Amino acid sequence: MPLGIVVRRSPGVTRWVRWIWRPVAVLPGAGPATGTELRREGDTIEHHAATVTLTLWAADAEAYLVNLSDRDPSIYVVLRNEGNEAPGVLLATASPYEAQDYDDNGEDVVEKVPMPAGLIAWVRDYAHAHHQDEKFIKRRRDRARVDLHEDGIGDARIRQAADVYRAPRPAQRRQTQ
Repeated sequence: MPLGIVVRRSPGVTRWVRWIWRPVAVLPGAGPATGTELRREGDTIEHHAATVTLTLWAADAEAYLVNLSDRDPSIYVVLRNEGNEAPGVLLATASPYEAQDYDDNGEDVVEKVPMPAGLIAWVRDYAHAHHQDEKFIKRRRDRARVDLHEDGIGDARIRQAADVYRAPRPAQRRQTQ
């Protein structure tokens, strides 16, 4: 589904950061982004920054259900600074697990944007249609006795089998005359 990303540009609070860019809304079924200004309040501007494709995968159905069970189901928007002033929209996802992967790299900015009601219904229908419960299989302990053979214990320079953990003594020097 094409998903328009609305980004808000507001003035920074320090002299080192001139602008703060933050995604604030999504537009399901949006057309191509033209940078259209949607709202302006003083120096703060909201504009349609990009249109990305929201792709749902059957393997991520559990992640979508986790997102939908949250108090505020969200779309996670990933922004990447590409060297210019405004960061680019890399992707939008409904999977919190995928968003966490992008958040862990430390270079991308991941923001939660509230999911509109129609999009919630679309994601919920997809997740319920493709979710498969995995049967829990208890792991059983292997009954093989691995403690019967001691390989690699102690110092190989010690011939005495009584104490394999003692340190070797320095070699005694012979006195020659």
